[in-house]
Amino acid sequence: MQAIRELAGLIAHHAPIEGMHQSGVPGMWLIRSDRTTEPLHVVHAPAVCIIAQGAKLVSLAGSDFHYDPAKFLVVSVDLPVTGCVTQASEEEPYLCLRVDLDPQALAALDLELPARPIPRARGAASSRGLFLSETTPGLADVAARLVRLLETPQDIPVLAPLLLKELHYRLLTGEHADVVRHVARGEGRMAQVTRAICWIKDNFNRPMSVERLAGDVGMSSSTLHEHFKSVTSMSPLQYQKQLRLQEARRLMLTGAKDAARAGHAVGYESSSQFSREYARFFGLSPGRDSTRLRQSQGGASLLQALR
Repeated sequence: MQAIRELAGLIAHHAPIEGMHQSGVPGMWLIRSDRTTEPLHVVHAPAVCIIAQGAKLVSLAGSDFHYDPAKFLVVSVDLPVTGCVTQASEEEPYLCLRVDLDPQALAALDLELPARPIPRARGAASSRGLFLSETTPGLADVAARLVRLLETPQDIPVLAPLLLKELHYRLLTGEHADVVRHVARGEGRMAQVTRAICWIKDNFNRPMSVERLAGDVGMSSSTLHEHFKSVTSMSPLQYQKQLRLQEARRLMLTGAKDAARAGHAVGYESSSQFSREYARFFGLSPGRDSTRLRQSQGGASLLQALR
């Protein structure tokens, strides 16, 4: 696809070194890696990720999603995921465009489109907050035009909003329009689950009562558990635990806290429980994991990403 080849050339030019680079277009990032990477645990914010060269694996609660220039990734809610670059080299680096998803822009655009009912969900995969879609020529073209704006910065204030609107339009009319329209309209179970996710994300280091959270978002406990798992592939308590452990790891790697203080800062009252759960999730004790990552080849890049 010509647009994908152009996109790869543009990203390579504007991101000449490895890393995740914030561009002059609001909410747009250019990502480059000259090597494959080890799995990195992150909380992925709502975004569209379009690979122009290379390949990546993203895992969510045991489900794997492989994508490359033929498929793009959409994350519609904040999700704790694991990601690693699986195809990259210095000669042909991994090149990716990430654009933050704007629910308000989706909602405004949805009002402009012809009214039609949202189709019934086709099982768990249809309501999941992370999915892959085919990279169409139209999507690749608008992605290339967005990055091309970096060559004429004076055009960004006027043209970037129009191109971002077109990108969101492609999502609202694409393969997974039903999921995207649920996000845009802020109605129904998806909206209630999103409110629950926001509360947990903002209060992950505090004790949580699932019953109270369910009441606050207008659901029964069983209904919240069912739909929360449908969207995130995990229970509310599992979601909270992953946020806690990932933030503790970040605090240790950036030097802000030692293991005991990091565990306490994210809500663990027992150091031994924190160490057990950390080792079960990351495969090593907090101290050994931090040391390994600091000494690994990708440690510098990881620290940059976490800061």
